[in-house]
Amino acid sequence: MTLAVYCHSRCTTCKKALKWLDDSGISYNLKDIAAEHPDEETLRRFHAMSGLPLKRFFNTSGIKYRENGLSAKIPGMSDDEQFALLASDGMLVKRPLLVGPDFVLVGFKEAEWAEKLAGILKK
Repeated sequence: MTLAVYCHSRCTTCKKALKWLDDSGISYNLKDIAAEHPDEETLRRFHAMSGLPLKRFFNTSGIKYRENGLSAKIPGMSDDEQFALLASDGMLVKRPLLVGPDFVLVGFKEAEWAEKLAGILKK
């Protein structure tokens, strides 16, 4: 199974997630979410695979989210507008994003990651 992990180098949650993957012996392709952020088509695919509400893809604790007052703007935006906004700047996207062949996990919750990756964890 090939996994991709979209992270930001200064994000402490991303560091915890990568350490967990490393400690669990799970290989992955690391992508810098600021430099290699997903485009709109990719975000639409990730959203569909995740089964989550679109608002969960926003990094609500990020500086850009707060500076732009997005908490007040997003509820009035269409899905198309939200996807375009997310695709415009990787720092608006919640991280880490763990992408597998048929799933996407948003944010790092160890129990959720362990359950999803149970088949490849070190015994």
